[in-house]
Amino acid sequence: MMFEVPVAAQRLGVALAIGLLIGLERGWHERELAEGERIAGIRTFGLIGLLGGVTATLEEDFGGWIAAAGLLAIAIAFGIAQWHDPRRGTDVSITTNIAALIAFGLGAVAGTGTMLPAAGAAVVTALLLGVKQELHHLLEHIDRAELLATLRLLLISVVVLPVLPDRGFGPWEALNPYRLWWMVVLVSSISYIGYFTTRLVGARRGVLLIGILGGLVSSTATVLSLSRQARDTAVSPSLVVSGMLAATATMFPRTLLIATVIAPQTFELLALPLLSASVIAGAAAALFARGGRPSVEARPAETKPANPLDIKTAIKFALVLAPVMLLARALNVWGGDTGLYLLSGVSGLVDIDAIALSMATMTAKAETTATVAQAAILLATIVNTLVKPAIAFTVGGRAVGVRLLGPLVIAVAVIAVEAVALR
Repeated sequence: MMFEVPVAAQRLGVALAIGLLIGLERGWHERELAEGERIAGIRTFGLIGLLGGVTATLEEDFGGWIAAAGLLAIAIAFGIAQWHDPRRGTDVSITTNIAALIAFGLGAVAGTGTMLPAAGAAVVTALLLGVKQELHHLLEHIDRAELLATLRLLLISVVVLPVLPDRGFGPWEALNPYRLWWMVVLVSSISYIGYFTTRLVGARRGVLLIGILGGLVSSTATVLSLSRQARDTAVSPSLVVSGMLAATATMFPRTLLIATVIAPQTFELLALPLLSASVIAGAAAALFARGGRPSVEARPAETKPANPLDIKTAIKFALVLAPVMLLARALNVWGGDTGLYLLSGVSGLVDIDAIALSMATMTAKAETTATVAQAAILLATIVNTLVKPAIAFTVGGRAVGVRLLGPLVIAVAVIAVEAVALR
């Protein structure tokens, strides 16, 4: 018979491990000090975590005050120890004191039975304590605009987005505030990530990486973000276009995957057109990347946008998206294959994931044929592909739009020819 560890022992063991983990980092941080000069090391922190677990166990008999008393005792003990520390005149940090309180608190959480979250929080705490130099280095090199951009992105995504209603309003309930603002967050996030990616890895590799990763989420939003970068920086138009083409090349297989996972019968009709277009766009991206480089006359600071987070452009995009969503819903009400094709064309002005998902679902439920689904999905793909040069021309300028137009027109022509041949 397998020996079973009592529940109380498990909780106390995790509480002890939490203290030892945090103490390991604190002990390593002060490893050069002689024995007795450290306020607390791995043993002390292990005991603090265990004490937290013990107080949580005793709460069942003595009430919650015992944990509060333990936390207060730890705070007083560390305060006294720091007061008598001979290094007090030069070291005013209270990081170790706070870490001790966290170790006690997480030990208490583990003692109540919530062991996995407590252990995870302990890992994060130890990691946060261990990256002190990296965080200080970041603070030394981040400027005010980048700090404010980070805070604004957190505001629109963590604060504003969750409180918006995720349901339709207006005619046919076509306007969803949550999804509209999600597009604002998405475009802003791509802009933000693109800024720091370009700064970290350089313009050439940064733009391509933005394109590939952005294309996995929204190629249209990526093109919009890169167009703004082309407008605001000295990065060559060819280099920016390579990122746009990389995003588009990623979009085609992503659409194929969405459709065929739900409706495998659409694979034969969609694979050749979409994968052929992806190869064309990818090859063009590689060619433009080889020929494009940041302007030799530009200073390094000019190769990144002046504003890391362009919320205004993202909001304008959402304002354009709202009437498109309304029109798409209106066309859907008409019904029939004609209505589906019109819906696909209008939906392609903004995004193709929704129409690909809808058509694949209808095909899987035998509500339409694979041939109709193929035509609708490819129509949306063609429209969405041709919208990108228009966005690039309007936001990024003529040099960007003209360069992007040629390869995408070729890709669209291949899609159209192969789609007709497969019908």
